[in-house]
Amino acid sequence: MTGREVVLARLRAALAGAPPAVPEPGPAPRDRGDRPPGHPDLLDRLAGRLTDYRAEVHRVAGAGVAEAVAGILAAAGARTVVVPAGLPAQWRPGAVEVLVDDGLPATRLARLDAVVTAAAVAVAETGTIILDAGADQGRRAISLLPDLHVCVVHPEQVVAGVPEALARLTPDRPLTWISGPSATSDIELNRVEGVHGPRRLHVVLTDG
Repeated sequence: MTGREVVLARLRAALAGAPPAVPEPGPAPRDRGDRPPGHPDLLDRLAGRLTDYRAEVHRVAGAGVAEAVAGILAAAGARTVVVPAGLPAQWRPGAVEVLVDDGLPATRLARLDAVVTAAAVAVAETGTIILDAGADQGRRAISLLPDLHVCVVHPEQVVAGVPEALARLTPDRPLTWISGPSATSDIELNRVEGVHGPRRLHVVLTDG
């Protein structure tokens, strides 16, 4: 008999007649508060997360998007705005110079005051907005170079967590994940905004 067999035999003898082990209850699963896309709880959670990240959130009715966008740009003093070709025409502000991106060079984009886009999906749990270069979002460069980004998010685009968001995305598309204004604390732990993208993020979140 090998040593392994001796040990197993002793274990069997010691356990003979013992009642079956009852597993101890583990910790309760974390309540993620999952809700269907667009649930009011998810909208509130997304707005709270974005605010924590120093983004500004504007809750408006669906018909109020154009007015909200125009008000944000006016308050920011924006005079030149770039928009993707597929952005709804009614969202394009009339009081500023609007350039529809047709491959504008990076040097021109960097001199523009703002960009207005839609979104592909938003994650309530992490406060993340994801762009996938759709027609109403445009190429990645236009959302990274202007100093101000105004992004419109509809309730049906707001999901609970990252797995739900990934299920809606196509992995071979150029995805841009945005959690608040661009910022870094790499240099002596001092927060610096605008290093990797816009210093200011305004999210127009429609409630219906």
